[in-house]
Amino acid sequence: MSIAGMIDHTILKADARKSEVTKLIEEAKKYEFASVCINPTWVAYAAEQLAGTKVKVCTVIGFPLGATTSTVKAFETKDAIANGATEVDMVINIGALKDNDNDLVLNDIKAVVDAAAGKAIVKVIIETSLLSDEEKVRACELSVKAGADFVKTSTGFSTGGATAADVALMRKTVGEKTGVKASGGVRSLEDMNSMIEAGATRIGASSGVKIMEGEQSTSSY
Repeated sequence: MSIAGMIDHTILKADARKSEVTKLIEEAKKYEFASVCINPTWVAYAAEQLAGTKVKVCTVIGFPLGATTSTVKAFETKDAIANGATEVDMVINIGALKDNDNDLVLNDIKAVVDAAAGKAIVKVIIETSLLSDEEKVRACELSVKAGADFVKTSTGFSTGGATAADVALMRKTVGEKTGVKASGGVRSLEDMNSMIEAGATRIGASSGVKIMEGEQSTSSY
């Protein structure tokens, strides 16, 4: 797979304007990125603009805190799919994980997996910057048990982003069949290569064009 084909070209900031989303979409077409990752309000527009291309439409669920109920996350997923999303990146209930409420976390992920069944792949954002290594491992194990397709490091909106050490731990935990997405702070080709070497199979970045052009970006996501 090409480097471009591993990148979810991303804009998730609250003040993203239509012109910026349109630019993101056009860049994704040009470089043939894996997907555009956008907030749910832009899914229908992106799906329309990307019709007939290989670029997928990815959106976020329970974003960025993960603190909505499982019912809401499942509804968000169904709504996103109805609007044209084929990939959904959901945030786990981080507080529940820290409380060792594994059943709640498992069922929360499963609600989204079930809502997406056969229609969209599910990536589970565990927000590594807020977790201990034990919690990271447990979050990954619960994601696999729930039937998720990927585990993902970060929202890009918390206290830190992806690290190669976290990606390696996640890869070790989930094995070879589940994808690992590194996101948050991947700003250069060097950053991307270190994540791939650690075991990442997808990269979330707003710096996709900079990465392809071999330049350093100042973006936080």
